[in-house]
This record gives sequence, structure tokens and C-alpha cells, in this order.
Amino acid sequence: MPKRYPEEFRRKVLDLVAAGRPIAEIAHDLQVSDQTIYGWRKEDLIDTGQVPGLSRLEQSELTSAKRRIRELENEVAILKRSRKLLKEPHDPEGDSRP
Repeated sequence: MPKRYPEEFRRKVLDLVAAGRPIAEIAHDLQVSDQTIYGWRKEDLIDTGQVPGLSRLEQSELTSAKRRIRELENEVAILKRSRKLLKEPHDPEGDSRP
């Protein structure tokens, strides 16, 4: 799992990049991968609307929604299996049983 950096640290690194310091120098001084800094810069450009793409907030919401969909699909599968095991007749209206 990738190392997580505090948001404050990321912001300070991006401020250094915006100030014109070379990314390679910042990465060396702070012992952070230059690819990490490039990624943060790209995310920042997307978040501020300078480049098209999903913002971090949208990406987080999408990930949560996908997780919830998987959970609901698993619940539906369990209910279908239990219905077969119990051999209940399938009633599409769901309001009465024979």
C-alpha cells in the first residue's frame, strides 16, 4: 500500500512547485518520489479545474458508490440463493402468498 502523506505536507510541496522550484530538487530534499509529486500536481490541476478529469472528491464518491453497489449485488445474490433453498414461489407483486 502506498505511503500516505498529510494533506498539509502535500499542499506545502505543491506550493514549492508553484514557486518554481524544480520537482527533482524538492523530491530529493524532502525524500519523496518525484512521481508522487507529479501525481499530486496533476490531481491539483484537476481539482482546480485547470485540466479535465475527476477531482479527488468525485473519485472518492465514485469509489464509495462502487463499493456499495458490490455490497448490494452480494446481498441480492444471497437472497436469490436463499429463495432457491427455501423453494419459495417467486411472487413478482410481493404482496400475497398462495
